[in-house]
Amino acid sequence: MTTTETTTETPADVIAGARERIDSLDDRIIGLVQERMAVSAVVQEARISSGGRRVHLSREMEVLGHYRDALGKPGTSLAMTLLELSRGRI
Repeated sequence: MTTTETTTETPADVIAGARERIDSLDDRIIGLVQERMAVSAVVQEARISSGGRRVHLSREMEVLGHYRDALGKPGTSLAMTLLELSRGRI
């Protein structure tokens, strides 16, 4: 005869585990944002050194549209924040 143990997580256990996962995701997101900022700096430097402008507005519109399409209206705000972090205020 075998017995099966039932493990029952309490709501507090579920919340604690989910918060740990969120914290881990936030750390990864921050790392990706920092990486995006570094890559953007390379693009800006190359554009400026070749006589171009620091900001390429049609490219920014593509980024805004991509985030809006994927995440809805809040995606546009997120994209604006990422663009500002990556290129500074215009």
